[in-house]
Amino acid sequence: MIFEATPLAGAFVLDPAPIADSRGFFARLFCAATFTARGLNPHFDQISMSQNVRAGTIRGFHLQRPPAAECKLIRVTAGAIYDVIVDVRAGSATYGQWFGVELSAANRRLIYVPEGFAHGFQTLAPETEVTYHITHPLSPEHATGLPFDDPDLAVAWPIQASIVISDRDRAWPPFREFGPVEIPPVEIAHG
Repeated sequence: MIFEATPLAGAFVLDPAPIADSRGFFARLFCAATFTARGLNPHFDQISMSQNVRAGTIRGFHLQRPPAAECKLIRVTAGAIYDVIVDVRAGSATYGQWFGVELSAANRRLIYVPEGFAHGFQTLAPETEVTYHITHPLSPEHATGLPFDDPDLAVAWPIQASIVISDRDRAWPPFREFGPVEIPPVEIAHG
C-alpha cells in the first residue's frame, strides 16, 4: 500500500501496490500492522455499502460525535465518486477546510477518514457502489452532518446539475452553527 498524505492531517489517500504476473495482479488494500505503525485506527467494527443509481448523487456530509466518533476507509467497487472530507476537529490548523479526491473502480484508490472529519461524496457515474469500513457502529444519537452546499465550505462538486440528495442531507444546519468536534486521543494497541 502506498500512503499519500492529504493537506488535512491524519487523512490519507491509499493506492494499492500491485504485484503482477501472468494471472493478473495481487495487491493489499488493508493491513492492521501497517495502519497501527502509522498511528491509524486498524479496528473496523462495521462494513457497509451504498448503491447509487444516478450520476450526481450526493451522500453526506456525515459524521458521528464522540463517544461514537468513527474513522472510515472508503473504496469504490463499481463506478466512480468525488469523495470529500471536511476537518471539523477542535483546535485543528485546518478546521473548516476540505479535501476531495476521485475514487473509482478503475483507479482502485481508497481514502482513510479519521475521527473528527465529515465525509461525503458525489457519484460521477451511474450504478456506483461504495464500500465503507467503519470503526464504530452506527449510533443515531451521535450522528450529525453538514450541508453539501454550505457557502462557508464552498465545496467544488464536479456535477452541478441533476443533483440527487436525501431530504435528511438537505436539512443539516449550516457549518457556522455546527461547532468543532472534540476528539479525545485514541489509544491504539500495538502488536
